[in-house]
Amino acid sequence: MFDRDKWNEIFSTIRKNKTRTFLTGFSVATGIFMLIFLLGAGRGLRNGMKDVFAQDATNSMQIYGGRTTKAYKGTPEGKRIQMKNADLLSLKKSIEKMDAISAMSYIPGAEVISYKDNFGNFNVSPIHDTYQEITNFDILKGRFLNKKDIKGYRKVVIIQDEVEKVLFPKEAAIGKYININKIKFKVVGVFSKKDFDGNSRDIYIPITVAQKIFNNNDHVRRISFTLNDVSLEESKEIEKQITYQMAARHNFSREDKNALWIQNSIEQSKGFADLFSGIEKFVWIIGVFTILLGVIGVFNIMMIVVKERTKEIGIRKAIGASPISVVSLVLMEAIFITAASGYVGLIAGVGLLETISKFNLIEKLYPPAAIYFLNPQVDMGIAIGATIVLVITGALAGFFPARRAASIRPIEALRDE
Repeated sequence: MFDRDKWNEIFSTIRKNKTRTFLTGFSVATGIFMLIFLLGAGRGLRNGMKDVFAQDATNSMQIYGGRTTKAYKGTPEGKRIQMKNADLLSLKKSIEKMDAISAMSYIPGAEVISYKDNFGNFNVSPIHDTYQEITNFDILKGRFLNKKDIKGYRKVVIIQDEVEKVLFPKEAAIGKYININKIKFKVVGVFSKKDFDGNSRDIYIPITVAQKIFNNNDHVRRISFTLNDVSLEESKEIEKQITYQMAARHNFSREDKNALWIQNSIEQSKGFADLFSGIEKFVWIIGVFTILLGVIGVFNIMMIVVKERTKEIGIRKAIGASPISVVSLVLMEAIFITAASGYVGLIAGVGLLETISKFNLIEKLYPPAAIYFLNPQVDMGIAIGATIVLVITGALAGFFPARRAASIRPIEALRDE
């Protein structure tokens, strides 16, 4: 039941001690604000990093040839391990849980790309049609490379939107022919993708065409594939299988870690998840300790309130006030301070996160970091739950001073100086 007299008394006490109440409420509000903001910022960082790493499937592996660091059965130290088409076929047959596999080759020499009077230096990557199943990007116009392009040695390309801006600033790219090292290729598609530095400008052509007309034989620079429903432990076993198989094919030691590089996205995803789980726990620890400091402030202020009003409480009890009414008065003040301060901190934290997200403040203030920070937000259930816990904790902080006030004997209170 709403007791106007009690609330008037509470507000009167707060008005008399504005500075003390403000500082106590500020510490509580700061605790909730920091918890909400740090949780939201952590979520934004996680979203951004997920978005960046999403360009490669989380169940994929990438294999690169390295250089030997030790001599082995006639293979000298320092030999470069050059992978070939046959390696891709061998892996395709031997790995049971493989979904899709693709190789990426290269073009020897300079990569001068032009269309009419527009020129640029871009990264030209010869690939298979299955590359789209391994690396995530969006087709904006036209289509991706297909099996007919690969088998028919078609001179076609798919270009990144950043390349289109340079070569085709005033006209559509689809259907036009660009020159790659003085050989014409027809543009059949335009795609977009995210990258770490924002400077990616890629062009993809059929790997068969590159190996045939650019004199790189059957060499490949990278082999990529995805796996179907494998655990981290299983992926580690597949890594070992690949190492043994490639060591036998290229005659290098299985123990030579630099002869072959394997990038395991499954392992990276697990490490990534563990990292942000640790960050989130650290944020909770900081937030909880900050909130506890605020609650301790509430406890201290209520102890001071009880001390200052000892004589008044004694008079109340002397004229018939029940212990429950004394306890409720102190508790209501403690709960009001923590609830109001917690609400202000909650609104401030959520408001700041929404402002950052709505106006893209990170991108405006520090553009290079924008790609790693996406949609900062906090679960409202967690936010409200934290505020409720704060109020309950504040009530407990007020309970002990309230119990002390209720236990004061009237005669002792009246003697208090």
